[in-house]
Amino acid sequence: MTESTYRIHGATGDWEVVIGLEVHAQVTSRAKLFSGASTAFGAEPNSQVSLVDAAMPGMLPVPNRECIRQAVRTGMAIDAQINAWSRFDRKNYFYADLPQGYQISQLYHPLVGEGGLTIEADEKAGIAEDKRIGIERIHVEQDAGKLMHDQHPTMSYVDLNRSGVALMEIVSRPDMRSPAEAGAYVRKLRSILRYVGSCDGNMEEGSMRADVNVSVRKPGEPFGTRTETKNVNSVRFVMQAIEHEARRQVDLIEDGGTVVQETRLFDPGSGTTRSMRSKEDAHDYRYFPDPDLLPLELDDAFLDECRASLPELPDAKRRRYIEELGLSAYNAGVLTAEVETARWFEALLLEAAAAQGKPPAEVAKQASNWLISEFFGALNKAGHSLEDSPVSHARAGELLALIGKGTISGSIAKQVLETMLETGDSAGAIVEREGLKQESDSGAIEAAVDKVLADNADKVEQYKAGKEALFGFFVGQTMKAMQGKGNPQVVNEVLRARLN
Repeated sequence: MTESTYRIHGATGDWEVVIGLEVHAQVTSRAKLFSGASTAFGAEPNSQVSLVDAAMPGMLPVPNRECIRQAVRTGMAIDAQINAWSRFDRKNYFYADLPQGYQISQLYHPLVGEGGLTIEADEKAGIAEDKRIGIERIHVEQDAGKLMHDQHPTMSYVDLNRSGVALMEIVSRPDMRSPAEAGAYVRKLRSILRYVGSCDGNMEEGSMRADVNVSVRKPGEPFGTRTETKNVNSVRFVMQAIEHEARRQVDLIEDGGTVVQETRLFDPGSGTTRSMRSKEDAHDYRYFPDPDLLPLELDDAFLDECRASLPELPDAKRRRYIEELGLSAYNAGVLTAEVETARWFEALLLEAAAAQGKPPAEVAKQASNWLISEFFGALNKAGHSLEDSPVSHARAGELLALIGKGTISGSIAKQVLETMLETGDSAGAIVEREGLKQESDSGAIEAAVDKVLADNADKVEQYKAGKEALFGFFVGQTMKAMQGKGNPQVVNEVLRARLN
C-alpha cells in the first residue's frame, strides 16, 4: 500500500488524510530551562520548584546551556539548519498551572530550522517504500505545571514540578498520509532522540508526547481544515487518534457539516477524540520578544563541539551493519531501532569474536541471528528486557563461542540459555555440570546411525527409491537417540555415507 492508496472510504468516494505532528520532547538535563531546579521524575508535588518557576516577583530567567546544546545536537541529527541567532518570545495565556501568565517559547526565530528524517518501507504496515518526512523547525520552550482534578470532589490541585522543564517542540511538515506513516515517524524520531541522548523518549512518563494535526481532502484538492488532538502519549494512540479523527471528519463533511479548527482530546479508553476548545491562532497568544532574555548567539566553537559529540546515528549504523558486517536488512533494522539494542549487540559481537579468535565480521551473522531468534524470545519468556537481563553480553558471547566451536549444538544451546536465565550461571559451568558437550566421536555416531537405519528399514527403502525428503527424518531420529548431543555435521556425513 503506497501513500496514494491509503484512503478513507466515504459515501461520496475516497478521501485522503493529511497528517502533521508536533512532538514535545523533554530535554535531557538535570536542571530546568531557566532555573536550577531538578527535573527528576516522580518527586513529591511542588518539591522541585524554584522562585523562577513559581514566577516570584523580580526573578529573572537564565538560559541553561546544556538544554540549548541538546536541542542543537538534535537539530544536527536530523540534518537541519542550525540558526546561530535565535530569540525567545512570550506566549501569553492564563491557566492555573502557568504561574507567569505566559510561556517562554520561540515563535519567530527558532533555534533549529528546516530538516527531516526518513521512515523505512514496511510492507506489513502498508508503507511501500522509504519516505522522507520534512521537519519545519525545532524550538525550545518551558513546560507548564500539572493540574490534578481527582484528589478532591470540589478542588483541583496544582503541581509545579514540571513548570519550567525544558522542551523541544519538533514540528513536522504535513507530509504523512496514513496512520502507519505517522507511527513510523514517531518511532524513528524517538530512536534518534535516544541515540543522541537529548530525550529519553519515555512516552508513559510524559517526557515525549505528540499533538496530532489531521485534515481530510479529496485526492488532489487543497488541504482541508485541520484539528489538533493534544498530548497523545503513545505511538499506538497516535495512530488510533488519526484513524478516528479522519473518519469523524469525513462523516461530518458528507453529512453536510463543516470541520472547524479546534483543539481536541484523545480518550484512550474509547479510542475517540472529543472537542476541548476552539483552536487559537498565533495572534491570540499576543507573542512578543521576551524582554528578560537576550537573543541566543552561538559561536562556531560551540557548534563544532555539538557536531563532534554526535554518535553514529541509526541510519548510518544500519548501513554499516549491512555493508561491513553482512547482516540482512531485516536484522540490521531490528538491531539498530533502539540504541540500547545496538550497544548490546556490538558488545556481544566483540565478546563472541574474542572467544572464538575470529574477526567480528566473521561471527556477526551468527551473533545477530542468535540474538534476534533465540535470545530476545528467551528473555521475553522469562519476563526480562535487555536492560535487566540476568545474562550479560560477556556470558552470552561465551555461549555463542561454545556453539561456534562445536562444543554444543544449537538445540542444546537453547536449554543452556534457559538455565543461564534462571540461575545466572555461566554457559561453560552449565555444560560441564550437566554433561551437555556435543558428541563428535564418529564411532558413537555411527552406532547410533546404524540403529536408526535398522529400526526404520522401510523408510530406508523409500529413501533409496527417491524419497530424499526422508533424510531430515533420519537426522532427527539420530539426534533424538543421542539426546541432542550429536554433532550435526558429523551426523549428516555418516548418514549420507550409509545411505548412499
